[in-house]
Amino acid sequence: MNRAAAHLLTRLYPRRWRERYGAEFEAFLATGRGGLRASANVVWSALFEHIFPTPGLKTDQQPRSFGVIVRQPSAFLPLAMSFTALALVLGHVALFGAVREADEGATAHLWQLLMAGQMPVLAFFAIKWLPRAPRPTLGVLALQAGAALASMAPIFFLNL
Repeated sequence: MNRAAAHLLTRLYPRRWRERYGAEFEAFLATGRGGLRASANVVWSALFEHIFPTPGLKTDQQPRSFGVIVRQPSAFLPLAMSFTALALVLGHVALFGAVREADEGATAHLWQLLMAGQMPVLAFFAIKWLPRAPRPTLGVLALQAGAALASMAPIFFLNL
């Protein structure tokens, strides 16, 4: 494999991992047979290392607080999706009133996509963060549940 390609592939791994294993891994890649399959395997392993760090390898992040965990993309994205769905419903009510329509319309379909689309992200968040920091993760999950309920409330109370 090309030495530059080996260096770029090694850079995909987390910093702490590279500090420990980077030099020897880069040398291993440079001396081995390269190719699309080997590169794809390295990219997959680097992604896996970001999600599930090597046991015993100390990372610089110890997420023990609510503030650190709520800023994670998998925590923030469902909140943003719920509030976007709420804004869609309130905007629709402000423009057209709280009238039940025969055809659901684009707003209802977007709301359904936003609410259903956040479920896989919520599952990923819970699987990743509950074992690491249970108490703040439960707080974030409660916040996400509250945001989802806030988005559902106008639909329920206005019979939309």
